[in-house]
Amino acid sequence: MVSTMRPQVVLSHGSGSSPQATKVSALAALAEERGWTTQRPDYRDDDARGHLGSVAPRIARLRATIEALDAPPVLVGSSMGAFVSALVSLDVPVAGMLLLATPAAIPGYPRRLEQRRGVPSILVHGWRDEVCPVAATHEFAARRRLPLLLVDDDHRLGASMAIIGVQFQLLLDQVSGVA
Repeated sequence: MVSTMRPQVVLSHGSGSSPQATKVSALAALAEERGWTTQRPDYRDDDARGHLGSVAPRIARLRATIEALDAPPVLVGSSMGAFVSALVSLDVPVAGMLLLATPAAIPGYPRRLEQRRGVPSILVHGWRDEVCPVAATHEFAARRRLPLLLVDDDHRLGASMAIIGVQFQLLLDQVSGVA
């Protein structure tokens, strides 16, 4: 029997944010409107350890969330959530990734940004990102030949939600095999 079950979407918020953050909430609503199931892990306790101290606990929390699912999910991450989502994709199967305002490294953390090859992905980054320099994300995307959408926005990407939503819908369609 062929399963028609769509993978779930797991949305990871950035540092100093929450599962109810604007971007994560908007993208979760968009996925749910299209019939997808969503989860939004709460990393606030992990984030209380600071940027460097939060990476390993976030990875463990996201990995446990994914391992509890019955199908590889689409991961959506913003900033630290994107960094962690990409790294987790090296360890567990994922169906796709939307990475927003992604840092290429976390100061003091031994691993740089990396992700599993062959996973349908798109990166969205603001030209005016004051937290994560666009040059490092551009270099990562170029090295991996990943789609990178650069928008006239800052780290929060608040003015770019409409175009991010369109890109997310295209990714969901690609992952689910919708033509």
